[in-house]
Amino acid sequence: MILVKKNNTLIYKEKKYRCSLGKNGLNKAKTEGDKCTPIGLFSFGSLYVRTDRIKDLKTNFKYIPISKTMAWSDEPNSKDYNKLININYNHKEIFHRTDRIYDLILVVNYNIEPIIPHKGSAIFIHISKNNYSSTQGCIGLNQDDFTEILLTLKPSDKIKIIED
Repeated sequence: MILVKKNNTLIYKEKKYRCSLGKNGLNKAKTEGDKCTPIGLFSFGSLYVRTDRIKDLKTNFKYIPISKTMAWSDEPNSKDYNKLININYNHKEIFHRTDRIYDLILVVNYNIEPIIPHKGSAIFIHISKNNYSSTQGCIGLNQDDFTEILLTLKPSDKIKIIED
């Protein structure tokens, strides 16, 4: 299990990692656009990888190569809210980015079954910016730390995000 604490610490297999969290902290009652990381116990969804940049990733996850048309819907009124979408236009949750933070994306199954409009979307573990600046609600990790965790993390593992 991965444990995430409000002091920007992620713990996996008794090792502490620095991480970035939502700009407005943690929240038990997350809503779309609140810039909070949701509190709770969650499973993992799909792993998406920029295979043109990250080669020979060692992981227990069957990963999906990121294409230029992949994005995640954050539009609460869409039938595809909080799901992977294929697009042919610019989108704020486009996976194929120049800044590299979405070179690795592990979906945190927040607001997935069932999907409730306006409850929040696109909660991922992804690569942090170099200065670990805050996210829009995701968890950001250094790329080396993320790939180290992915070596042994299993798709059946969980992530627990707590205020402690």
